[in-house]
Amino acid sequence: MRIGFGYDVHKLVKGRSLIIGGVDIPYEYGLLGHSDADVLVHSIMDSILGALGLGDIGRHFPDTDPQYKDISSLVLLKKVYNIMKDEGYIIGNIDSTVAAQSPKIAPYIDDMRSNIATILDTSIENVNIKGTTTEELGFVGKKEGMSSYSVCLLKSKLD
Repeated sequence: MRIGFGYDVHKLVKGRSLIIGGVDIPYEYGLLGHSDADVLVHSIMDSILGALGLGDIGRHFPDTDPQYKDISSLVLLKKVYNIMKDEGYIIGNIDSTVAAQSPKIAPYIDDMRSNIATILDTSIENVNIKGTTTEELGFVGKKEGMSSYSVCLLKSKLD
């Protein structure tokens, strides 16, 4: 078994869609980034790559590469899944927390879990997502950005 941790942050701005877990959430702000800036999926990808000892998403999908401009993070997650599979691992489980003062993500969590579980070829029960606020503290509390934390357990296909 291998354990990995991921963390990601993106700034909230006008004029962008808010995509979290592959779900387009109606909101007056979106996350700024080279790709679709899906903070949740980015933290999950980093947790998987970390568990594999293969660096982070910036190493694999640099923001200086035009092929990743505005790309769906779910497409990148599929690439990380293929790396994981080629290394001989499957998902044991993923646990993630999205820190956002608003909007509330609870109504979208089941769709997020489904999107992620489908791409990672695992049961939806193996993907847990939680939302939290920061009680109006820090950049998240001031609605300047969002962050996400993820941990994953990978299991060898040989087990």
